[in-house]
Amino acid sequence: MPVITISRQYASGGSDIARLVAERLGWQLVDNEFVDRVAERAGLTPDEVAQREERVPGLAERLARALAISSPEVFVATGEPPEPRFGSEADLVRATEAVINQAVQEERQLILVGRGAQAHLAQHEDTLHVYVVAPRELRVDATMRRLKVERGDAEQAVDEIDGGRRRYVKTYYDRHWEDASNYHLALNTGVFTYEQCAGLIIEAARARGWCS
Repeated sequence: MPVITISRQYASGGSDIARLVAERLGWQLVDNEFVDRVAERAGLTPDEVAQREERVPGLAERLARALAISSPEVFVATGEPPEPRFGSEADLVRATEAVINQAVQEERQLILVGRGAQAHLAQHEDTLHVYVVAPRELRVDATMRRLKVERGDAEQAVDEIDGGRRRYVKTYYDRHWEDASNYHLALNTGVFTYEQCAGLIIEAARARGWCS
């Protein structure tokens, strides 16, 4: 089934663009809802999962253990049985991949935002991988407004969050997150509006024969 993955620099507008595309096409969007799905499986709050995901440092023992004990079937997609001991960040990656796999299987047409989906589904047929970027200064300004912080704190947030996403993809998929060759379409919201970006994604999907 067709899947659009949207990777995005922090505060570039990728999540907003994904929402616009989903609304126009009537496709299922898995964005922040994704965190809720993982949390529901693991018995954690969404905040606890969000604090761990897309970061290499830190452990996710409770998440992995709960998944293995209460829902071992989520590991079937990897062809590997759950191991008796857990605790590494890699366990969280396996859990994340399991939820991605389930979403792909359940939904006819799907949009996935972040979570390393573009790397995990790199060899999956019928995918459109999109990368949303923006000039750093624009993203810092947006972060100041969003988080209501001073410029220095906003700059730190932008750099740390992007750094976490970069490390996540490199560590677990040996791919360079910012390498344009990993994507079918790269969009700069410093040039195009969110509406225009959504339109370009839809045109790309139309070119693939996924919508009229």
